[in-house]
Order: sequence, then structure tokens, then C-alpha cells
Amino acid sequence: MKNRNILISGAGVAGPALAFWLSRYGFRPTVIERAPTVRPGGYAVDFRGTSMRVLERMGLLAEVRKLQTRTGAITIVDSRNRRLASMPDGFTSGELEIMRGDLAGILYEATRQDTEYIFDDSITGLAPAETGVDVTLDRGEPRKFDLVVGADGLHSKVRALAFGEESRFIHHLGYYISIFTIPNYMNLDRSGLYYGTLGKKVGIFSARRNSEATASFFFDSPVLKYDLRDIRQQKNILRERFSEESWEVPRLLKMVDAAPDFYFDSLSQVKMNRWSTERTVLLGDAAYCASPLSGMGSGMAVVGAYVLAGELKEADGDYCFAFRRYEALMREYVTKCQKIADGADWFVPRTRLKLWLSAQMWRILPYTPWKDMMIEVPLKAANSIILKDYS
Repeated sequence: MKNRNILISGAGVAGPALAFWLSRYGFRPTVIERAPTVRPGGYAVDFRGTSMRVLERMGLLAEVRKLQTRTGAITIVDSRNRRLASMPDGFTSGELEIMRGDLAGILYEATRQDTEYIFDDSITGLAPAETGVDVTLDRGEPRKFDLVVGADGLHSKVRALAFGEESRFIHHLGYYISIFTIPNYMNLDRSGLYYGTLGKKVGIFSARRNSEATASFFFDSPVLKYDLRDIRQQKNILRERFSEESWEVPRLLKMVDAAPDFYFDSLSQVKMNRWSTERTVLLGDAAYCASPLSGMGSGMAVVGAYVLAGELKEADGDYCFAFRRYEALMREYVTKCQKIADGADWFVPRTRLKLWLSAQMWRILPYTPWKDMMIEVPLKAANSIILKDYS
């Protein structure tokens, strides 16, 4: 088999999922990750439709089910915590929901015996040649690989090195999001609460069998200039934006500094005309981020990993042919999944009229046929790709 030595940047979901299949097919994957270890905590991620079948083919579905959140009732409340409306069960959690850190841990354990992992390091340079890619690292010695895969998220370093400045590919949806772990001080039982004001929404969800909870903040904003690595600066932005809000917000903001897994970023999508160039290819959010609002990101990551590895296997390592087939099979599926995030301004309304209309919609939704559509539309998108059998 040609081109067996493959470097994957990113040890989140897409990277280890790809390493799983590559090692099974006889390739030699290496995963490099900037963090010192697999990232813990994080937000809940969803699986539905085809992505569930990929987990089943990996033999990991039962293990993922053991750690699923089983989030049920989602209640919309006012500033006094009085119930205003509710969301349909499964609207935010798909067929299967698990904390991102738990999923990353499962994938790491399933691959670490057959995959070389390099933590606390990152790629600084790529020099494609006829016989491979010369890779320079921030800490380690330069190495050569046959192929390089960028599975390193929305702000992909591999994408920047191989395709150019990220502003060419990232499409801002007009919102920012922050998520972090907190104690389950409200004693939520596999449930969640949402509180919203004009251009803002705050949520609290139980997690890990109610032993802890997750706080989520959304706010509308044009593109902000800040350091992606400066967590303190990001926390200050969050505090400033929500400083005058009521409900549980003041208490949540006091918990920010104690959070072990603070996350802050724009709600954005990645749209590219092609996902590969020479011997480098992109996977998951690096290639086609749909944003957390879609609820499809992790599902797209595991499906994309399955298809990319399978096409490399079928092509006997002929990366030019495999990359073309990977994109041809994934493109329509990705487009449909990204469209799920189109209703962002209904979730976090930016005008007073839409805020009022949104409140009325959520009040009547449980009593209308539309509630089923909110489950069926994402499921239809998730099933819009047919899995080939690469075995």
C-alpha cells in the first residue's frame, strides 16, 4: 500500500476517529495535539442517523451509550425562574448525546495502542514534495510523512498553512458562544433551563449523571478582535457582555474562573471550494464546520473520518483519487447539515419583534405538529449520505 504514514493534526473527535479506521486498514497514523493531553469536559455533542451507524461499525456505540447525558426536558424560564415554555425532547440532544470530553476519551482509548500520539506540540510548517510532506514542529524534530490531515478545528493551523488565511473560509453567523462546567447547584435531573433576553441566551444543563452541570452563553455580535489563546481576555469579554443581566447570570459569571474547561468562540461555519491540496486534506470542523447551533459537528466528523479512511483504503493509498472521492461523497451531506444552523436568529433573537415572536412560538410548539419537524429535519440531514461498506 502506498502513502501509509499519515500525520493527523488534532486529537479531538475527527482526528482519533480517522486514526481508528486508518490503523484498521493497514496505515500508520500519527496524531499531534497542541494540548498536553486529551481535552476533558466541554459541551455536549449529538449523534443521529448515519453517524450512529458509524459508531456501531466502530464497535463503540455501546460504550458511548454508557456515558450519554440522557438530557430530557428543556424549560425556558423568566428572570424569576418561572416556566414560560418548553422545547421538544430530543431537540437539543439528537438520538444520542455525550459530553465532548467523554467522547474524546473513548476514541483515544480505542486508538492509542495502534496510533502514535504526540501531545503538547503543533505543526509550524508544511513543505509538500513529490515523495511526501516535510513537517516542522513547534517542539519536536522535523519529520516527513506521506500525507497530512488537518482535523484541528475551526481555527485550523493546517488549513492556514496549506490553504491560506482563515478569513477566506470562516463565515461568521453573527453570534459568540461560551461554555464551561459548573457544579449542579440547581439540582437539575437530566434536564436543562434556558433564559433569554434581546440578543442573548443563557443555559444550564445537568451533565454526567447529574454530578455536574454545563453553563452556556450566547450573544449577538459582529466579529470581535481578541487573542484566541488568551483565556483571561475571553472571560473578560463574557463578563462585560452579561454584566447587567439577571436570573442566574451573576452567579454563573462568578464561577467562570473555577471552570476547568472554559470555551469561547464565534458561531461560524467553514465553507471551502475544496478540502484538499497536494498531499494535505482537511477533515471535520477544519473543512466544514457547521457551528454548534447545528448539532451536527461531531456526527459529520465521524462520518467524514469513515469515508476518508475508506476511500484511501479502496484507492490503495492513491491520495489524489481518494481525496476526490471523499469530497464527492461528503459534499451534499455537509451542505444539508450546515443548513440546520440557518435559524440562529430564532434561537437568539436580535430584534424585539423576533424576541416576542420566538417566545410565542416556543409556547405553542408542544401543541402543534411542528414539534416533530424540529426532530425530523436534522435527522433527515443526518441520513442524507449512504455509507459504503469498505470492509
